Amino acid sequence: MTVPLSRAVTAEGIGTFALVFFGPGAAVVQAQTGALGHLGVAVVFGLTVTAVIAALAPISGAHINPAATFALTLAGKFPKARVVPYVAAQLIGATLAAFVLLALFGMKGNLGVTVPAGSVMQAFVLELILTFFLLLVALRSGLPWVVGGVVALEAAMGGPITGASMNPARSFGPALASGIWTAHWLYWVAPLLGAALAVAANHLLAPTEPVETQPRRAQEFVPEGETA
Repeated sequence: MTVPLSRAVTAEGIGTFALVFFGPGAAVVQAQTGALGHLGVAVVFGLTVTAVIAALAPISGAHINPAATFALTLAGKFPKARVVPYVAAQLIGATLAAFVLLALFGMKGNLGVTVPAGSVMQAFVLELILTFFLLLVALRSGLPWVVGGVVALEAAMGGPITGASMNPARSFGPALASGIWTAHWLYWVAPLLGAALAVAANHLLAPTEPVETQPRRAQEFVPEGETA
């Protein structure tokens, strides 16, 4: 049975709202209280992704990331007709979450907006590599705790340099709410390029069949009962 588009995009909006509310929200709380620390913020990101995939993957696939939607479409695992509605839902969810954070905390921590701490080229390459490994793992495993673990790992390593976005929607919401657009383009181009490279690498590693994992896989991010 195919999940209706309305249900799927609602799940994507809710999932992306959660990602931005709890992820950048943790950075905002850290800026206000100092209670979480950098590693604490990274763990919150990872736990949020784990929970969202576990809860929403059976409905929408829990992409919560335009780069993931792009990768799955390139891989032939997601219907092209749903790309625009999914990305729109992700951007809306991220934006709503960022404005809720603004209402709650003001501009504390600049709402967790992602900006390069070093050069733009350094940030671009780092975001590309981070997204590549995140989506390669998602394509080849997709288990909630595995993907969430990779998010926490990469946020711990890359967060101080780029914000470890790996997700255009995650960067877009806080940028819109804060009005801070510094080098924002790289948080779209680098993740999308990293996504394309992840698809190519996955094809080289397993050109005919994906790796099977149990329990139920979330790696294809395809709504239950739907085919590409």
